Formats: sequence, structure tokens, C-alpha cells
Amino acid sequence: MSTVEERAAVQPQRGGLDELLAAQRRSFIADGPPGVALRRNRIDRLLAMVLDNSEDFVAATAADYGSRSRSAAFLSEIMGMLSVIEHTRAHIPHWMRATKLMRAARFAGLRAEVLPSPLGVVGVIGPWNFPVQLTVLPAAAAFAAGNRVMIKMSEVTPRTAELMAATAPKYFDATELQVVTGGPDVAAEFAGLPFDHLFFTGSPSIGALVSRAASENLVPVTLELGGKNPVVISPRADIERAASRIAQARMVNGGQVCVCPDYVFVPDGQVDRFVAVARKTLGNLFPTIVGNPDYCSSVNEANFDRVVGLIADARAHGARIDSVVPAGEVLPDPGSRKIPPTIVRDVDDRMRIASEEVFGPVLAVRGYSALTEAVDHINANPSPLVAYWFGPDDDDFRHFVSHTRSGGVARNDFAAHMIPSDAPFGGVGRSGTGAYHGKAGFDTFSHYRTVVGTDLPFSVTGQAARPFTASLRVSTNLAVRRARSRTAARIKKFR
Repeated sequence: MSTVEERAAVQPQRGGLDELLAAQRRSFIADGPPGVALRRNRIDRLLAMVLDNSEDFVAATAADYGSRSRSAAFLSEIMGMLSVIEHTRAHIPHWMRATKLMRAARFAGLRAEVLPSPLGVVGVIGPWNFPVQLTVLPAAAAFAAGNRVMIKMSEVTPRTAELMAATAPKYFDATELQVVTGGPDVAAEFAGLPFDHLFFTGSPSIGALVSRAASENLVPVTLELGGKNPVVISPRADIERAASRIAQARMVNGGQVCVCPDYVFVPDGQVDRFVAVARKTLGNLFPTIVGNPDYCSSVNEANFDRVVGLIADARAHGARIDSVVPAGEVLPDPGSRKIPPTIVRDVDDRMRIASEEVFGPVLAVRGYSALTEAVDHINANPSPLVAYWFGPDDDDFRHFVSHTRSGGVARNDFAAHMIPSDAPFGGVGRSGTGAYHGKAGFDTFSHYRTVVGTDLPFSVTGQAARPFTASLRVSTNLAVRRARSRTAARIKKFR
């Protein structure tokens, strides 16, 4: 066992996870809800923790992967979260305001308001594909809502996990932020803690286990999962631009991104052109692969073997496999865990790649003759995290949006639905439950508490317990008849 793995294995035992949670909860209760200044300060310290040590974090993720572009890691892990966090930080005072209800009744002595209040202690279980960004972003949202945070880092990226655990105490007291490392057994224990909210990013299969563990304590859970994200290319799209952009998008982080395009519907008659442009794009992007530090490896041997197995299974069942391999190189390469960009055609339901999320540099291409074919296929499968459309914003696109279900929709560009900093991000169905980013994140980690008080000289609700007089029964019956008549009239008008 390496030194990093040894430290990761013993770290959670410093007091035990339940004691760490109890200490945070005691501190939260003793201090009460934090004000704007402290919430912003915690977010600032969270940002400083990453920014001050950005070179180390990027190097750690590269070491965990084996090969990962420094520039890509900076863009995705560091720069990719800044705008969302800055937007959140700026809007905390507005989001914290109470919502006044029944304003006119205040003059009579009845006051009602809804207060956003922090939940308490939030647990965050981070993924391995973006181990920095996808733990810091939910933590920032939880801080904005006034909570304390415990993070369980992924054991798949142990160097990044250990660096986060070692760095966090320099910026936070353990009662504010606690970072936990360790293997699957620690993750299972963490998921079973009685948090006030649990946030998980990862695969649907592990998400199901997390949700089951949290349910033992009735802990509310936000699941940010994945899915097979479809792309539909309109007959009126610029096929060359679409093919180039989709090919590039498939290769982000070696295809190990929950919002990567997974399969493409191309109009019949344009499939060959799409594949030719995609091949050319990929060949130009990666003239070398094995020794190219900018070509992202599979994160570990298990994921490498799984993706290679998907390709082999598709080939065995009759799919056409088109791999873009530089001259003189032999790929896939187990030593570097690099898989070449691969286009798969003639996919059918016998193949695992038809139903299993790829999470690698592989793109399935299907032809279609009518938009209904693509829509029906998407609807026959679990809802994806994002659905892509390449083409104009026309009636076909609006039909696509209204007749499919997905976490988000992006048109003509990779992850375009994530560009607005205040846009909610999350899945639906098997691709996730709940959302964050912007106010959605603040809402996720807040409880909206109704507070009502009365100074009226009589009880508004007391009649529910007093002796029921004949006049009360008459007035109640009259009110019910009026409501019934009003409802019936509305239904008749609708017809």
C-alpha cells in the first residue's frame, strides 16, 4: 500500500465519522444561522483553498489519471466553477430575505412570512471525473445557504483526495468543513450518516445505493447522475460544423463527463459525411495519442477494460467499428490506459453499448428518416442528463424539446445549458433528482420555514374546536356549494 493510500485509509478514524458529524452539528446549533458576511467568508476561503493550490490540485488529478491535460484540467476543475460561485456569492443577501405573505393583513395584526433557513450539516460525496470542481461547487452552495459541510472524496483519485484532506484544515475549522478520504467501506458508512442533506455525484448504480443508505435515516438526497445523452442533428443543420463540434465534445476529459454526447441521430443520407468529418476532426486533434500528455487516459484499469469491452461486444454483434489511430501506434494501449477515438455504427439492442453509458472516447452513430424515430427512441430509454440538438431553433427543435424529457437541453454546442451561472443543473428520473447552481443550489440546501403570528383580538382557527352551531353548519354548507358550482363551471368552460 502506498503512503497516500495508507494516510487515506486511516484518516476517517480520527474520532470516527459519527463524531465528526456530531461536532459540526453541535457547533451549528450553538452558533445559529450565519449572517451574510460569514457565509461569503466561507465561500471566499473555499475559493482560496483551490486557487492558492491550483497547480498542486491539477498535478494531483493528472497523477491520478496517468495522463490528463494541464490546460483542460485548469479550465474544467478551476475556471469552470468560478462564475457559478461568484454568482452565488453575490446573490446571498437577496436569497436570504424573508418572503412576506398576506401583506394587507399586517395592518390588522396578522403577520406571515417564509424564512429560508439552513438545514444544518450537509454531506457531499464527490466523483472521480472532476474531483475538485464537483465537490467544491456543492460545498459553496451549502455554505451560501448557511450550512456546515462534510465531503467524502472519491477513492478512485486518491492523490487528489489526500491533497484536499491535507489542505482544508489550513482554511477551515473542522466544525465548518471536514474532508474525509478512504475506500468503499468509508463511503458506505458516510452515506449512512444522519446528515441534514446528502449530495451525491456519480453513476446511477452507486446513486441507488447511496439513496438506500440515506433512507435509513430519512435523509433527503440530491443525486447528480448521468445517462446516455442523445444528439439529434436536424436535416437543416450544417453537417460539417455539427460533426466537428460533436466529435470534440465526445473527447472532453477522454469522454469521462456526465454531459458528453453518447450517441448521435444523423439524417439518412448524411451519415457517411458526418463520420468522415468527425474522423478528420479527431485525427487533426490528436496526431499522436500514446505519448500525448493532452490525451486523457481512462482513470483506472477497470474503466479502461469496461470501455474496451463495450467496443469488443459491439464488434462481436456486427457493429462497424471505426477507430482513429495515429500511424505507427497500437491502440488501445493498456500501459497508458488510452483508447483511441472510436465511432460505432450499426448499433442494435443486442449490444451493451446501446444501453450502457460509455464514459469513454466512443461515439455511436445512428441514421434516421423522420424526427419521430429519434424522439421515440429517446423516450423509450431512461431520461438523459442532457439532450443535444444541432440545427436551427425551428418547429422541429421545439417539438424535440416538448416531446422528450431530460435534465437539460443544449443546442448547437457542448454543455450550452450550463453557460448561464443562474441556470439550475440537474437530471430527471434515472439521470438524477434535484438540482443546484445559482438559486437552485441555495434552495436545495435550505428549508423554507413559514412563520406566522397574530395579534388579533380573536382566534382565526379557534372555530375548529368550539361547539358547532347551526349557523356555522349553514355557512359551511353554503361555502361548499359555492365552491362546487364554481369548479363545475370552470370544467364545463374547458370542454
